[in-house]
Parts: sequence; structure tokens; C-alpha cells
Amino acid sequence: MDSLRTTASAAFGQAGVSLARQLLLWLLLPQLVLWMAGGVATYKFAAGYANQAIDASLLQASRSLARQLKPIGNGLLIDFPRAAQDVLEADPADKLLYMVSSPPGQFILGNQSLPAPVLPAKTATSVTPGMNIPYFYDGTMPVYGRAALNTPAGQPLRLVALYLQFGDEANAPRTMLVQVARSSANREELARRILVDMLLPMSSLVLLMTLIVWLGIRAGLSPLGRLRQQVEGRAPTDLAPLQLASAPRELWSLATAINTLLAAVQNTVATQKRFIGDAAHQLRTPLAGLKSQTEIALQSTNDPELRARLQRVHDSATRSAHLVNQLLTLARAEPESVMAHDRKRFDLQRMAQAVTAEWVPRALRLHIDLGMEQDTEDDGQTTADRPVWIEANELLMREALSNLIDNALRYAGTGSQVTVRVAPAAQTPPMARLEVIDNGPGILARDHERVFERFVRASEGGDGCGLGLAIVKEIVQRHAGHVALINAQPQGLCVRIELPLAAHKPLHRPD
Repeated sequence: MDSLRTTASAAFGQAGVSLARQLLLWLLLPQLVLWMAGGVATYKFAAGYANQAIDASLLQASRSLARQLKPIGNGLLIDFPRAAQDVLEADPADKLLYMVSSPPGQFILGNQSLPAPVLPAKTATSVTPGMNIPYFYDGTMPVYGRAALNTPAGQPLRLVALYLQFGDEANAPRTMLVQVARSSANREELARRILVDMLLPMSSLVLLMTLIVWLGIRAGLSPLGRLRQQVEGRAPTDLAPLQLASAPRELWSLATAINTLLAAVQNTVATQKRFIGDAAHQLRTPLAGLKSQTEIALQSTNDPELRARLQRVHDSATRSAHLVNQLLTLARAEPESVMAHDRKRFDLQRMAQAVTAEWVPRALRLHIDLGMEQDTEDDGQTTADRPVWIEANELLMREALSNLIDNALRYAGTGSQVTVRVAPAAQTPPMARLEVIDNGPGILARDHERVFERFVRASEGGDGCGLGLAIVKEIVQRHAGHVALINAQPQGLCVRIELPLAAHKPLHRPD
């Protein structure tokens, strides 16, 4: 199971970006592009509206200034008092620059050397520009004119140029150029303020939409998480169908396909186990008959060569019968077996005493001292008088203990001692401890884990089939316990089983 989880973890480590992240990326990327495009368009619109407002103020100022210039014959009467100049220059941070020249370019009044007008292409090719038509253009503050506005050279300006004619009909009319300029800093500041005022609520909406989209993705993918938990948390032998109460159509189809596969695998496994069980049951009767016949034949013949052959046949039949019984026990211990789930509360101490007593006759025939350890405690009672309650399948636990005693009798050797011990283990959570200890040759420490595999034997001696400890491990794991091998001192082997103690049940007294 651990190897399967390691393989799955390695495969998961090679996976790409999660589905939730991909969906979030594909949903938020267009929003981000639209947000940026909206910001650029908003800035352009804001700059356009600011230009319109500034152009309107520049045009009004230029016409007001033109009205202060009154033609007198071939000259001009400039009626521009100091108060009017103060009005134009009232805002220190946003002063108006103005210049009057006649003919155009020859300074008469105002701030000298403003940038020359930039006329449209059609007007630039004509001889004279249109009269009384405003021309708006952008320019920069000249080096020699920066003191007038108290701004550095190169400061961007927004200007309007207004060409006017003056003079009487008797004389040739003359042209006058009126220019009014204003710094573009206020225009850009106004555009930025409009942009910020619009982007802040837009950003808040994008963040709110991102949160809503993320919550929606999590809610939409939650059935996938539940499906992952069902698959991730189950044992490799658990082939029960996946349960999805409410799931999208696509996920429902996936779960149905997986359940169909699990059902097919479960059917295959059940067929194999049924075949093993049926074959074992069918083999038990002829093997028992073969053993009986060989025993009768051994008793009725005195030919040494024939007796040797019959003995080999008898030994083979005995090993085959033992293997069949082990296979049947292993099939009963599988998690799919009904017997593996049939549990009750019983005293492990009494069960161990009964099983040990059943194996005493065989131990006597093998000249092995088999018994249970019974220590006397402070209150005068022996450990055998102290019940150790567990909740398990009693038949399977009897099979597990029988396998341990059988292994000890097979491999400990003639004249050895085998001891069975049952006691509560002093640990948290409380556990029941069952040990089978022998003083035989034992098992090398490097083989302690390997011998729990099926059909693995750590010794060439004996006539075992390599299934005893595998069956014990299977039964113990089915009961949420664990089994381990410990080297006994000065020699021998201790097989220790630890199982959860059963919950205490209070006694009910009659009223």
C-alpha cells in the first residue's frame, strides 16, 4: 500500500498546473486586459475633455484680449489696464501667457517669443491664414521666455492663435496675431485625476469579481475534491463504488466509469478468491484420504524401501493438507471476507489458554515444553485470572495464535520451550499484548520484515509452507493491530501481537 501511495505521489508531482488555477487564469486574464484597455481609453477621453475645457478658456481669453485692442486709423489703441493683466495672471500656478504681434511675429504686447502657430496643412499652403478663426496647437516654453511663467524651459504649453484684421478701407488692411498660452501641467493633472477617479472603482470591481470567480471555481470543483478524498483515503483492496450525491454531468460520467471499472475488478478478485476457496475445499477430502491410506500402508508393511517411499508420500500429503488449510485461513482473513467483519467482545486470556491446551499433545510428541506464563501479582491472583478484553473475530484470532504456536513447534527444535503470554500493554492508547516465545534458533534480524511476506521462509528446516506469519499479519492488520518479531534472550524468538483493548462495558444491576 505504501508503494502504491509513493507511486501516486510521484505521478502527482509530475502533474501540471491545477485545474482551479487554469480556470482562474483564463477568467481573470481577459478581465486584466480589458481593465488595462479601459484605463488607456479613459486617459485618452479624460485628456480630450481636459483639452476641450482648456481650449474653451484659451479662446475666451484670446477674444477678450482682442477686444482690448482698438484700431485707430492705421494704428492700434491698446486699452489694457494693469487690473486686466492681474486678472490674467491671478493664478500663480497656472498663469496665462499672451502675445500680440503685428504684423504676425513682430512683438507689440505681452510675453515675448511664444512658439509660432502651427497651422493646419491646408492653411499652411495658402497665402494667408483664416481671419478670426482660432488655431489650437501644442508647444514648449522657450528658454528665453521661461521667466515670464516662472517655469523651466521645455515646459509643455497649450496655445491658441487668432488672426485679426484691422485698419480702414482707404488704407490696406493689416493683420494682427493674438496668442494666448497656458501650461499643460494642469491639463495633465486633470486627466490623471479623472483617470484615478475612474480606475479606483474599476479596480475594486475587478477585485470583487476575482473573489466571486474564485469562490465560484471552488464551489464548482468541490465535487472533484470529494471524489479525490474517496479515492485517496481507501485501501488498495477497497473496491466499493464511489458515492457522489450531487455532481456535474461530466464528473458523474467519470465516477460512473470508475465505478464500472471497480465493479469489474471486484468481480475478477471475487472469482479468483472463490476459485482458491473451492479448490482448497475440494483438495481437503482427497488429501485426508491419502494421508489415511499412507498411514495404513505404513503400518501394514515391513519392507524398508517401501516404507521410505510411503513415508515421503505421507509427508507430502501432510504438507499439502497444511498448505490447503493455510490458504483457507488466508481467504477468511481477507478484508472482502464476511468473516473478517464478524467481531465480538471476548477474553483474549481464556482464548489463548484454550488454544494452547489444544496444541499440548503435539508438543509432547515433539518433546517440546509448551505452556502459558502465569505470574502471581500482589493481590494473590495470577495473570491468567485477569481477563484481557478485546473486540475481534474470535475464530480468526484463534487461527493467528495457532499459526504462531505451529511455527514455534516446527522450528524451535526438540527439547525447546515455547511460552504463550497474554497481558495488557502499558501504553497509550491501551493495547492487549499476545506473545509466543521460544528458545530455538530464532530468525536473523535482517529477515524480520521479509518473513511476513507470503511463501517466504527464513529457514530451510521444518516442513512449513511460508504462509503462517503472512496469515498472522493479515489477521492482525484487519483488527487495527500490529505484529513484530523480537529476538529473545539469550536466544530464541518472540512474536508479539498488540491489539486495541475493547471498551469497558459497565455492569447492569437489576432494580
